[in-house]
Amino acid sequence: MATKVLQFSRVRSSAWRPLLRRHTSTAAPTPSEIPVLGTVYPADAYTNITPTIAAKLTRRLHAQDGHPIATLRGLIESHFPDYAHLSSLSPIVTPHQNFDSLSFPADHPGRAKTDSYYINKDYMLRTHTSAHEVDVFTSGSERWLLTADVYRRDEIDASHYPVFHQTEGAKIFQTDAASLEAVEEDSRRLERELAQSNIVIEDVPHLSSTNPAQSVHNPRHSEIAAKNLKLSLNSLMYTLFGGVAGATKEDPLRVRWIEAFFPFTSPSYEVEVFFRGKWLEILGCGVVAQPTLDRSNVVNKMGWAFGLGLERIAMVLYSIPDIRLFWSEDERFLSQFSQGKINTFKPYSKYPASYRDVSLWLPSDGLHDNDVYDLVRDVAGDLVEDVAIIDRFTHPKTERQSMTVRTNFRSMDRSLVKDEVNELQAQVQSRLKEQFRVEIR
Repeated sequence: MATKVLQFSRVRSSAWRPLLRRHTSTAAPTPSEIPVLGTVYPADAYTNITPTIAAKLTRRLHAQDGHPIATLRGLIESHFPDYAHLSSLSPIVTPHQNFDSLSFPADHPGRAKTDSYYINKDYMLRTHTSAHEVDVFTSGSERWLLTADVYRRDEIDASHYPVFHQTEGAKIFQTDAASLEAVEEDSRRLERELAQSNIVIEDVPHLSSTNPAQSVHNPRHSEIAAKNLKLSLNSLMYTLFGGVAGATKEDPLRVRWIEAFFPFTSPSYEVEVFFRGKWLEILGCGVVAQPTLDRSNVVNKMGWAFGLGLERIAMVLYSIPDIRLFWSEDERFLSQFSQGKINTFKPYSKYPASYRDVSLWLPSDGLHDNDVYDLVRDVAGDLVEDVAIIDRFTHPKTERQSMTVRTNFRSMDRSLVKDEVNELQAQVQSRLKEQFRVEIR
C-alpha cells in the first residue's frame, strides 16, 4: 500500500506541498525588533510573522466556554477521563522542539519560511501540538491530552486558515510482562464495548513490510501497542460521530484505517470516517518513535500517540460552512452554541461576494503563493473569503513570470460597499509592489 508523508494531525492530501510551489520570494526588510505576547524579540532574516497572525495568539478559542472548539475539546477529554488534560502551553517554541526533537529530516518542507511562521531563527509558532511531546514526556506524564492553537502559512478558502486547533493524545507504558498484560486487558475491554456498538471497522494489519515495527522494538510489543491505539481511537470515533449520526445496526458508523508515514511514529496510520455520505480524513497516529522517548529520558517504555484537527471535525459535526466563522465575535454566531452540546449551525445571512483581480509581473527571484496569501490576509483580515491564483504565464521572449491573483472579499457579518473593497484592493496592490517588487500588469 502506498504511504503518504504528512505532518501529524492535520491529515489531508495538501497538508505538505512541495517545498517550492513556484519560487522563493524576497520580502521587504524586516524591523529590528518584534513584540510577541508581551516579549520583544530581535528580528532577522527568518522573521515572517505578521500583525494579523500575532493578534490571534491571545484568542484561545479552545478555552472559551460554549465555543464549538471548546465543546469538542471537552468531549474528547471526557472520553479519556484518566488522562492529564493540558491546554495552556505557549505557542512560541524553538525549531528544535517543533522539528528536531521529533526526528524531522533536515530538508523537510515544513521547516521552510514559506510554510511556517518564524519570530526569528531561534523561535517560531508551533505548527503542531507534537512540538511539546518531549517536554510533556520529560515531565513524567504517561497519559495525556494536549489541546492548543497551531499556526501554518496556508492558502485562503472556506476550509483553510493559518490558525487552527489540535488535540494530541499519548499513552506510554513499561514493556515488562505485567505492564503489557494490563495494556492487553484494556484492549479486551475496548473490544467488548465496541462489539456492542453499531460500528463497522475496515482495518489494516498492525504491522507490515510497508508499515513496520521500529528496529528497536520487539514486534510483539509493537503489535500490542498498535492494537490498543486502534481500539482506543475506534472508541473515540464512535463517541464523536456515532451519537451525532444516530448509528444503528442497519446504518452503522463506518471507520477505516490506512497505512501512513510520519517522521515521529512507526507503524503509522490515518483514520477516516464515513459520515453524511463521504469519507472524511480525521486523524493521524502511530507508535511513538523511540528516539522521542529517549530524548525525554523515558527508559524501558514505549507507547502510542495521535493528533487531530478540531476545526475539521467541528465543521462537519456543527455544519459550519466557513472556517472563518470560528473566529467571529458576532452574537448571531456565538449565541447558537452552548457548552457540551453539538447542534446544527443556522446561517444568519449570506452577503454578496466582491471579486477583484490583479495581474503581476514577478520579481526575478520569484514570489511564493503563501507570501501573497499572508499579505492579502494582513490587509483585509477575515473580510477575505478566498484567494486563488487563477493564471500563470511565462513571456515567450523575456521569460518573465506572471500570475493573476483573484480575491473574493466577503464579510460574514455585513455587506461590503464598493469603495471599501476598492480601497482594500488598492492596499493589496501597493503592498505587493513595496514588499515584493512586483510590477502590476
